[in-house]
Amino acid sequence: MSSVLLRTESSFSSQIEQLTTTARQLALAEIDEGDKANAQTVVGNVHAMESALALAQQISLNSILAMHQNLMNQQIGMEDEAGKFREGLVWIGGTDNAGPRGASFVAPSHELISDALEDLVAFISRTDLPAIVQAAIAHAQFETIHPFVDGNGRTGRALVHSILRYRRISQYTTAPISAGILRDTAGYFEALGAFRSGDAAPIIRTFINASIFAASTGKDLIDSLATQLDDSAVKLVGLRSSAAAWKILPRLIAQPVVNARYLKEQLGLGDAAIHRALSVLTERGVLVEKSGRSRNRIWQHDGC
Repeated sequence: MSSVLLRTESSFSSQIEQLTTTARQLALAEIDEGDKANAQTVVGNVHAMESALALAQQISLNSILAMHQNLMNQQIGMEDEAGKFREGLVWIGGTDNAGPRGASFVAPSHELISDALEDLVAFISRTDLPAIVQAAIAHAQFETIHPFVDGNGRTGRALVHSILRYRRISQYTTAPISAGILRDTAGYFEALGAFRSGDAAPIIRTFINASIFAASTGKDLIDSLATQLDDSAVKLVGLRSSAAAWKILPRLIAQPVVNARYLKEQLGLGDAAIHRALSVLTERGVLVEKSGRSRNRIWQHDGC
């Protein structure tokens, strides 16, 4: 369930940057199938989120670089920028040929990035602020520093979850805060503009409202997935408890599209056991074979 929430947050965070994909395309990308560039990019966001949570107890310049590297390694054409601070000026808005002239925001000179992020890391280490207020301000400051050529928004939202894990607000799971932000992206970007003008209240309100929405949305999603899992378990009634199909079943919640290679890597079972289990799951209506191939086949759970 935690994996699903993490992937949900990553997907919504990518949508804020107008990087959209379907649940099926994302699941295919996770098993190295499919050819959708956006899906691969969102997978990078999943990896950045995983890095953010893993490094939550030691937030530093290096951990921020690690988040960005995991994010951009999956984005076609940006591999050389992964995990590297920008070395030039960047801006938002304006026209392609006018440079920063007419831009709505021009980020600080690249020479200031390291010192500015060190100051931000020191702010993140404080524990005398409400966690969601701290996360909102830290995110807005990170977006203002804009340390990378691309991927600043997604890295900055991953940093929010690193802070919430560090402050022990969300210890075992990921609340889909970006789902709340996505309801009013114009308001979100306006709040970032207000922060840069000296008013932090709008971005704090944005994150508070998004967090409330995330708690409700996350609960509804988990309840829905639990129902799907129960329905699938009913279809396996009568199967011996040691059958490999039971080991595969919970994996289908986090990864609803699978192939034999993925299951073998995840479960450590032999080829024969995997194929028998896939046959059982297909016969019982838990999985549907979707590739139509005789080799390198792909199965999908109804929940995808």
